[in-house]
Amino acid sequence: MDNLIYSLNATVPVFLVILLGYALRQTGILNENFVTVTNNLNFKVTLPIYLFCDMAGSDLRQEFQPKLILFCAAVTTVMVFGLWFLARRLLKDKSIVGAFVQGSYRSSLAILGAVFIANIYGNTGPISQVILGCVPFFNLYAILLLTIEGPGHGFQKGDGGRLVKKLLTNPLLVGILAGAAVSALRLPIPFILNKALTSVGSIASPQALLCIGAGFEGRKAVAKLKPTLTIAFIKLMALPGIFLPIAAAMGFRDQTLASLLIMLGAPTTATSYVMAKSMGADEVLTSSAIVVTTLLSAFTITFWIFLFRQLEYL
Repeated sequence: MDNLIYSLNATVPVFLVILLGYALRQTGILNENFVTVTNNLNFKVTLPIYLFCDMAGSDLRQEFQPKLILFCAAVTTVMVFGLWFLARRLLKDKSIVGAFVQGSYRSSLAILGAVFIANIYGNTGPISQVILGCVPFFNLYAILLLTIEGPGHGFQKGDGGRLVKKLLTNPLLVGILAGAAVSALRLPIPFILNKALTSVGSIASPQALLCIGAGFEGRKAVAKLKPTLTIAFIKLMALPGIFLPIAAAMGFRDQTLASLLIMLGAPTTATSYVMAKSMGADEVLTSSAIVVTTLLSAFTITFWIFLFRQLEYL
C-alpha cells in the first residue's frame, strides 16, 4: 500500500494539472490562442532555461559513476533507434512515427525522478547520475527524430546541412549544451541571475501540463486509441521488462535500480508535447500518450517495485 501511495503522490498531481487545463478550456478561460502562444514560449524560452538550469546545477566532476552513466546512455540509444526502426517498419501511418517513438521512450525523469526516489529512500541518491546519462540523449534524439520525421518527413540527399542547422539552433539543445558547459567548467552564476533563471525555468512544467489539458481533443484522441495504448504498453511495461533484468544482472541494486525503473517506466514527459507541437509532430497522439501513461503509471510502477522487492533487488 505504501508503494501505491508513493506512486500516486508522484503521478496524480501531474494528472490533476492536466485536468485543470482541460476544465479551463471547456469553461472558456483558456483558448486555442493561449495554447499556441504558451507552447511557443515553452519551446523557445522556459524549457531551454529549465534544461540549462538542470544541467548547470549538476556536478559533472564529482560523484561521477561512469558505469551507471554509460549504461543509461547505451539503453537510451538502443531504445530510441530500436523503436524508431520498428515504427518505420510496422506503423501503417508514417505521419505518426515521430510522436509514437518519442511518446514510447521519453520519461518524466527530470520532473518526477528525484521526488519519487526521495519518497522511498529519504534522499535522491544516484538519480542525478541517471539524469546525466539519459536526459541529454532523450532531448537530443527527440530533436533528431522529430526533425527527420516532421512535416515533409524523410531524409533526402542534400538534407544533411539542413538537419545539422536545425539541431544546432534548436533552443532545447542550446540550453542543454550551455548548461553542460557551465557545469563542466564550474563557471559561477551570479545569485540574482540564477534566481531569475530558476524562476523562469520552473514554470515550464506546469505550463506544459496546462497546455496538454487545454489542447486535449477527446474525439481526435479516441481515433488514436490503438497507438496510444501501444505506446502505454511499451513505455510502462515492455521497456522496463526488457532492461531492468539486464540492469539487475549487471549488479545495480536498491536506489540505483529504483532510479533506473523511473528512467524506464515513468510516464511520458509533458515536455514531449511542447516539442511535438512546435516541430510539427502529432500533438494529439502525444497528449493522449501523456494522459494515459500518467494515469496508468502509478499502478505499473507499483507492480515493478513489488516484483523487484520480492526478488530482493530493492
